[in-house]
Amino acid sequence: MKKRNGIILVVVVVLAVAVYLNRGRIHFDWGTFGQQIRHISLGHFAAGIALIYGTYWLRSLRWAVFLSPTKKVHAGRLLGSQFIGFTAVALFGRLADLTRPYLLAKRVELSLSSQVAVYTIERMFDLGSAAIIFSSAMAVTPKSLPHHELFVRVGIGSLVVTVAIALFAVAVRVAGGAVAGFARQTIGRLSKPAGESFATKILGFRDGLNTLASFREFLVVLVLSLTMWGMIASAYYQTAHAFVQTPQLATLTFSSTMLLMAASIGGGLLTLPVIGWFTQIAAMAAAMQAFYGAPIESATACGALLLIVTTLSIVPVGLIFAQLEQVSLTRVTDESAEAGTVVVAD
Repeated sequence: MKKRNGIILVVVVVLAVAVYLNRGRIHFDWGTFGQQIRHISLGHFAAGIALIYGTYWLRSLRWAVFLSPTKKVHAGRLLGSQFIGFTAVALFGRLADLTRPYLLAKRVELSLSSQVAVYTIERMFDLGSAAIIFSSAMAVTPKSLPHHELFVRVGIGSLVVTVAIALFAVAVRVAGGAVAGFARQTIGRLSKPAGESFATKILGFRDGLNTLASFREFLVVLVLSLTMWGMIASAYYQTAHAFVQTPQLATLTFSSTMLLMAASIGGGLLTLPVIGWFTQIAAMAAAMQAFYGAPIESATACGALLLIVTTLSIVPVGLIFAQLEQVSLTRVTDESAEAGTVVVAD
């Protein structure tokens, strides 16, 4: 914890110095920013939050399907752990990523290693589903959209990457041990620890794939994942349309919001707590200004609202569930990180 706080402090100082040195180059009208926030459409805003809350229910359903070969669990029993886990991630960044499998392992009385395997395959389905929706939407963007050719190229490139990931998943499912051994040997020539790490992750991925006992379960999980990411993309669309006074945002098509979602995911890669919020807003604002020509104040306001809708809206409910289930978010985050390290090392 002390090391983490030290890193955060260093990053905050570096960012503060960067802002101070560039203060003369920054032209931002806070009055316009506030005006944009005050005049958002509450209907679109509420629709975005409702869509995001719907995805938590789908995540619980999907996790129940993953568990079904081992243990039959009603999805409703898993919902509280989903709320608490995503609240921990919203507040503490990706450092709290293993909070959900840690809590769910306790909830369903299964080993943490089995739930980490489920978590691994869950993230792969997330990645694949997001890539399919993103690339499909990009490939059919309207010709009237600025940078149309760039969007189409990005869409086709994403489709190629998605197919490559799918083929890799099939290879791991059929011969995971051989694929892990190949990675250990080839990457191990450059770095033995890196080779071992890659091999371990591939085997963990294979174990996750093995949780799906039949093709029917695979299809159910795929449909749930695609529906969930379609709802997440729709939440971006609804939030952008909430800015009724900014035509560049209020008239965005569904496909053009895909770049916004990609920028959000990219900006969220900085996993430090709180600081990650601002990098995500900055990445989305830069994308909206560059690709849609939105004014910087409107783009920043939209980025902030997207952060609230997609990430922070879960916090109040998550805190209530943590109180009801007597879970300390800081303690469970540290415990899950330590337990996850042991599982990976094993």
